[in-house]
Amino acid sequence: MTYTQLGLIGVIVVIALDLFVFQTRLVRRRVFWVAYAIIIFFQLVTNGVLTGLRIVRYDGDAIIGSSTPTDGPPPFLGDGRIAFAPVEDLLFGFSLVLLTLVLWVWWGRRGVQRTAWSGPPVESLRTVLGYQSPPE
Repeated sequence: MTYTQLGLIGVIVVIALDLFVFQTRLVRRRVFWVAYAIIIFFQLVTNGVLTGLRIVRYDGDAIIGSSTPTDGPPPFLGDGRIAFAPVEDLLFGFSLVLLTLVLWVWWGRRGVQRTAWSGPPVESLRTVLGYQSPPE
């Protein structure tokens, strides 16, 4: 399977999870798309640095467009790339962000850890450490 096929499958599966399995319907909300616009900006910056400096390279047989050239950076725009990175990176990024938010909303609706909690309650900690309250 190519990177393109996996990216498209990821998007379809996560949208199906959002709309039909978990029924959070985030993709139907304007607030999701506004938040995603902010996220995609930083994703493009990060991907652009990694692929523009040729830290990450892609095989042309697995992505839309040609492979990463060996004599210089890939095209900034065009040849299946946006900000040096393959379009498939945007597909995977969308899938990861949406799945994370879907699970967050779904667990939140079920009351998973509604109050912040980190470690044992203070009273139990005092007992374990043998701390005695000063006499009044």
